Formats: sequence, C-alpha cells, structure tokens
Amino acid sequence: MTETSVDDLVELLRTLTASGGGRTMVGIVGAPGSGKSTLATLLAERLVDHGAVVVPFDGFHLANAVLERRGLQGNKGAMETFDLDGYAHLLQRLRRASTTVYAPDYDRSIEEPIAGAVAVPPSSRVVITEGNYLLADHPAARRAKRALDAVWYLDLDEDTRTERLVERHIRFGKTPAEARTWVAGSDQRNADLVARTREKADLVVRLPDSR
Repeated sequence: MTETSVDDLVELLRTLTASGGGRTMVGIVGAPGSGKSTLATLLAERLVDHGAVVVPFDGFHLANAVLERRGLQGNKGAMETFDLDGYAHLLQRLRRASTTVYAPDYDRSIEEPIAGAVAVPPSSRVVITEGNYLLADHPAARRAKRALDAVWYLDLDEDTRTERLVERHIRFGKTPAEARTWVAGSDQRNADLVARTREKADLVVRLPDSR
C-alpha cells in the first residue's frame, strides 16, 4: 500500500478548500485505536490559517446513564451506543451554518460526552470530523457522509492498533487484564464492522510511521 504523509493530506485539504470556495468538510474513519483523533488534530494544527476545527464523532456517545437503562453498557463504542441521527444533523447544520455552531466533545477521563464543547465559527473554512461509523450501512451515517466533501479511511496494522487500545484503556482506569478483554471483545467487534466499510472511502491513508 502506498504511504501518505501528513504533508500530502494538508495539501489535499488546501486544494479542496481552494476549489470549493466555501467550507470544506472531511471525515476520517478507521477502526478503534487507528489514530483518527491524532491525525485530525495534526491536520487542524497545520491548517490554522483556514480556521480548521475538529468535530469528534465521540461527542455523540450516549450518556452512561442511558446505556445502563438500555442494557448497553457492555457494548459501549458499538454503533447502537451513539446518537447517529444527532451527528448527521450536526454535520448538515455545519454545512450550511452562517453563525457559530457548538458541537459536543467526549471526555475520556469520565467517559461521558460534553455538550457544547467545540465552537465552530462561520470563519472556519475547514471542518475535520473523525469517527468509526461514517461509512456504515445506516441511514443516518449515509446522511452524514453526504454532508462531507470526502471521507478518508485511516489504516493501521492490527498489532499496533490493538496495543494502542490496550494502553489507552489502562491509562483511563482499566487493569491490564480488563483492557485486553475489552479490546479482544467489544473493541474488536466494532473494528471488524468498520474494516468492512474500508472500500467505500474516497482515500485509504497509511502514514509512514505506522507499522
């Protein structure tokens, strides 16, 4: 697979913005632990002159209390544990917004979404959104995709991806055994679902530092 550098992606975003004349909106999709948030942040930092803002899909996690009521706490991260309709509506609103729009974020330290945490002013010419299910076979996911100019799939080898996930879960409170069990179970089921959407992406990205 041909590797793509962050520089290449920055230039691609600049080209999309120059040719479109308005706001450019790009999605980054990939399995859990593939580095979507890191890449989105890097791109936004490099496009500060365009007022780039990252809008995370994780902000649309259902609250833990809702998951508990529905018996979904053990499936957290699966597609049914997100407000996909709310996410699609937000992207559609961002596409046509002439005023500041406030998007939710996700706080991993408490494992809860935080409403109104990300401001997207009308001066933001680039919006980068990242999440697992942008290319999923779901009506709301299809509406979300239609609001975007492109969707990129971030690819990473499985060993590196799973080790990153284990480290993340340990960092946020799980024991090593709990982390590995969660990664092998819930996270892997979600990763398998996301991987099946890879061919729908406009571009498959593999960064040089990924093994």
